[in-house]
Amino acid sequence: MIDVEELIYTYPGAPAPTVRGISFTIADGEVFGFLGPSGAGKSTTQKVLTRLLPGFQGRVEVMGKPLSSWGADYFTRIGVSFESPNHYLKLTARENLRYFRSLYEGPCEEVETVLDWVDLGAHIDKRVSDFSKGMKNRLNFARSLLHRPRLWFLDEPTAGLDPVNARRVQELVRQRQREGITTFLTTHDMHIASELCDRVAFIVDGQLEVIDAPAALRKAYGRREVELTYTTGDPQDPARAIESRRFPLDGLADAAEFQRLLRETRVETLHSQETTLEDVFIQVTGRSLQA
Repeated sequence: MIDVEELIYTYPGAPAPTVRGISFTIADGEVFGFLGPSGAGKSTTQKVLTRLLPGFQGRVEVMGKPLSSWGADYFTRIGVSFESPNHYLKLTARENLRYFRSLYEGPCEEVETVLDWVDLGAHIDKRVSDFSKGMKNRLNFARSLLHRPRLWFLDEPTAGLDPVNARRVQELVRQRQREGITTFLTTHDMHIASELCDRVAFIVDGQLEVIDAPAALRKAYGRREVELTYTTGDPQDPARAIESRRFPLDGLADAAEFQRLLRETRVETLHSQETTLEDVFIQVTGRSLQA
């Protein structure tokens, strides 16, 4: 679906490139995450791919054609949900989506349908100026799906959303994937990336550090250990000490000390030491997501 080789982008007047020779591919139907702190080059790369930033260096092909060879028909095949909502505030949600729907010649979703997808159906005739930030973000999300895009670009798709609506957005991404849509997702939310993405790319200072599946990264950089937390003595004694020990997962069934603690102590917790995607990011890049 997307093939990028040695992509470089330098903003006019900037002393150095923001994106510095990155290469990656995205398969048809894949959910691909571009992860990194603010200023890493995530949104710049997305803007190149959505043809908002011309003048790049390198090779970029989308849907089998050089990006520069596409005409206006490119925008009928892609959907974009920006992090910062941009709507006509004096219009209602219905009027906003009807207007944007009218820009496309092909088949489109019904306005009522996409608003129901993001739980805005009850607010269809409310002026967007009266929407909260989260509601505006969801309206942005709905608008990006109106024309049934084949390739979907999402920039921080759950920013400003409460947990219920963030979960709703995640399910929409999964549903669209089941229908064959390819999704390019930029975020610094490692939980969302871990939940949604088939593969992720870590980008720092305009360069890609690693590309792999979240599960593979967690396995490669995690510790194969379990941590046993336990107490000894009278369980009713508030002063009893809580202790913990770690044991290798390999050979755990034959670990005599582990078995003894299970038999002779009160087990409080037992956890595998699986690392998070954010932990992996820090290990690989040496940078915090807030950097």
